[in-house]
Amino acid sequence: MDAIFNLPVTSAPEQVVIARFRLSGEEFGARAERAVIFRAERAMAVAVGEAGVGEVEGNEFGGGEAVVYAYGPDAGALFKVMEPILRGLPFRPAHVVLRHGAAETRFHVDL
Repeated sequence: MDAIFNLPVTSAPEQVVIARFRLSGEEFGARAERAVIFRAERAMAVAVGEAGVGEVEGNEFGGGEAVVYAYGPDAGALFKVMEPILRGLPFRPAHVVLRHGAAETRFHVDL
């Protein structure tokens, strides 16, 4: 019976950085735009990995927009490492959402 009460201890939820960029067209943007996003994503993955603040997990393209996702224990620290690369991208409008814990706790940054 005691085994029922030995539930695993859950860790704090991962925090998230979600960067959104407007691309040309209504679908996936131009091939050159996607290539720029892929290069930036690889550069952010290296920087985030070297800083030990989390992981750049992937992207989505569609609806004339590119979205890059990164996860880690501290969204602020994660964004600090990613910010120079994100600001260097030429796509506007652009914004970043930092989600701290619960989905209701968000901070928006316009690039």
